[in-house]
Amino acid sequence: MMKENIPPTENTNTQEKNQDNWQGVVRDWSADKQTFDMPWGKLMMWIFLLSDTFIFSIFLTAYMNVRMSAMDSWPNSSEVFALTIAGHHIPLVLIAIMTFVLITSSGTMAMAVNYAYRGDKKKTVYFMAATALLGALFVGMQAFEWTKLIVDEGIRPWGNPMGAAQFGAAFFMITGFHGMHVSAGVIYLAVIARKVARGDYEKKGYHIVEITGLYWHFVDLVWVFIFAFFYLW
Repeated sequence: MMKENIPPTENTNTQEKNQDNWQGVVRDWSADKQTFDMPWGKLMMWIFLLSDTFIFSIFLTAYMNVRMSAMDSWPNSSEVFALTIAGHHIPLVLIAIMTFVLITSSGTMAMAVNYAYRGDKKKTVYFMAATALLGALFVGMQAFEWTKLIVDEGIRPWGNPMGAAQFGAAFFMITGFHGMHVSAGVIYLAVIARKVARGDYEKKGYHIVEITGLYWHFVDLVWVFIFAFFYLW
């Protein structure tokens, strides 16, 4: 079989072309040009959320390990988180309402981002405020839940009269850490909504509303996993 002979001139031109391409890439990166079409703040938020994902994953993995290795019986979530309303013992009713509120807040946040990119400042502020109010309502219900468990049931981070002692530590750690995120998100939403109302982003653009939405949707998604692993299991 005969080899195809490539003219030296053509081979040289190909090498020079490849070298020019790589030099162009080096010049673009060294000149601090925008390589990817993404605002810096949005990229930093994604990195932060990635790191937070690892933390919540470790917490939930540790919870599952503790629960499966506990020597004492694990409390029944349907009984622990039940409320008595009009003489009826209803399991997980408060948790269901909290979940509904948080999922609804994801919808209002999505509407806020939509109207922000449309340039409708008034509706953007309205839906961001609605999201913050729903988040505050969630935190209030969580405070009620904690008070009921601490005062009425006697559950502590270091003890639990209803079964395995690790239950209190796992519950207060996981839901407390998530509650801190929701509380921070409510403050974050309120600050950004105020700045949008003042017109601080009319020249810069409304990327900050989408960035705020990324954080809020992440908080809502994490709650879905907490709800499934902690309350339904």
